[in-house]
Amino acid sequence: MASFKSSRQSSGGAIYLNGNIYTVASSEWERQPKKAMVVQGGIIIYVGSDEEAKNFYKSGEYEMYDLDGATVLPGIHDVHMHPLESGSEVGGTCELPRDLSPEDMIGLIKKQAPKQKGTNWVLGHGYSIEMMLKHIESGGRSPRKILDEAVPNKPAIMMEETSHSVWVNTRALSLAGINSQTVDREGGIIMREKGTEEPNGILFENEGIEIMDIAMAPSAKMEKYNYEGLMYALDQIKKYGITSLCDARVYWKQEHHKAWQKACADKKLTVRAILGFWVYSHMCDEEQIDNLKELHTGYHCDDNCLLRQNQIKMYADGLLDNTTAAVFKPYIKKLHLKGLEENIGMNYFTQARIEKYIKSLQHFSDEKQFDFHIHAIGDRAVHEVLNAIENTKENNTRHRMTHLELIDEGDLGRFKDLGVVADFQVSGDYTLPCGRHSTESVVGTERAENFVPVKSVADTGATVTLSSDWDVSDLNPFIGIQHAVERGHQSVAIKQAIEMYTINGAYAMRQENIVGSLENGKEADFVVIDSDVMKIPSSKISKIKIKMTVLRGDIIYRHKGKYPKCASF
Repeated sequence: MASFKSSRQSSGGAIYLNGNIYTVASSEWERQPKKAMVVQGGIIIYVGSDEEAKNFYKSGEYEMYDLDGATVLPGIHDVHMHPLESGSEVGGTCELPRDLSPEDMIGLIKKQAPKQKGTNWVLGHGYSIEMMLKHIESGGRSPRKILDEAVPNKPAIMMEETSHSVWVNTRALSLAGINSQTVDREGGIIMREKGTEEPNGILFENEGIEIMDIAMAPSAKMEKYNYEGLMYALDQIKKYGITSLCDARVYWKQEHHKAWQKACADKKLTVRAILGFWVYSHMCDEEQIDNLKELHTGYHCDDNCLLRQNQIKMYADGLLDNTTAAVFKPYIKKLHLKGLEENIGMNYFTQARIEKYIKSLQHFSDEKQFDFHIHAIGDRAVHEVLNAIENTKENNTRHRMTHLELIDEGDLGRFKDLGVVADFQVSGDYTLPCGRHSTESVVGTERAENFVPVKSVADTGATVTLSSDWDVSDLNPFIGIQHAVERGHQSVAIKQAIEMYTINGAYAMRQENIVGSLENGKEADFVVIDSDVMKIPSSKISKIKIKMTVLRGDIIYRHKGKYPKCASF
């Protein structure tokens, strides 16, 4: 699967003058901003001085715009987000605050439950798993019984804020066939009442995903709400200057991809999008591999649609907070989870199974291949995934690992050596030095010292990207850029952070030959912002406002609708 080329036809265009244009097209782009850019038929045909740009003007062929000194960057690439899940009204009917105890949520859930759309289940999102676990550890009432009180007559699922566990009532457990005799399936954990085998209503990792698939089974109503949710998400995405994204968890059993395909067919797709199809850990491998092959497309309709279905999303492990991330040394936090008595986390997929999927899908015909996007949080999971990629190594692969919260020092250089893209999320406050205490309480001070080691990996020369993981963290990429330069000894330069959100993201999406930088022959994806990101204090980067977002030369978002003003000479 080669990097794709543009087929845009040039007919008319625009000249942008009086700007501060950072092209991200050379090693010293930050020292050599340009003033003007000329776009014709969606293609950049000139970047340079105002005087030279004006020479392109021909009456009736170009519109001229005055950027009035505003800063221009290539379009933002967010290579890990969950737009459909974030935008859908179905899964978030009951919005739960993270700072409330389970008992205090009963009244709120009762009030919101009648508003449920799209399914006969009651669904919610947002509570803190940390708060839930403290409630359980302190001897509080069974979470299942609390939710039974809030929703007595329907099955109910509340997803916690990181999406790595769910809180369910008795009716939901019954419909899923989960009881005291049920054995945990691979990649999942059923939390039990203390001293018994009775489920307490908290399902970790894959067990939560499996029960959510039941609640959100495909239907005409679900199709409608999936599409509406995607439309909402696309409207938000363009307001933050994002012109390319990867949907990092496409549940094909819930037919999420069909919402994207409809957006393509309706010509409402305002972003370059790649779908990463979820791999279910409980499925027969051979059956699932065949299903995934059928879902592959280079472009869904044609290359003017900008939708591709050519990535695979796998989880190697779970989460640090609930001690399900796979680590080498035992956690100092002990949840006494059944099946995890060694207290070193769990695997969704073993190294051997990961290798099986990569071998089968990374290049399965002369023209078709999948790039893998693999969730690995603990140091043991990172090590095992790198091993799997090394053992299945082929030319022209661009596999990506994401989160990477703990990395063994001996594995830092392997990202560059193996050509693996390292994708980090730093928008959350918990990734800053001042938020390290939460990680220290789980793995200890020494291991938390290099939590989310962006600089350590970047310093090896590996390709590094930054992304949001929206809606786990904020969608705004400038929060991520600010945090990336405010992380103490793991800080990177502003220049590096911008490259991670632009040209490096384009590389991860196999489109660096047409976007990711602003230079002749590339398509005109760019964002205009109200401040010079290279010169303002780092503490103000997150406050940057988007003035305009442009995709393929088309203005898809303008702040207040009147920017930029027309120019003349």
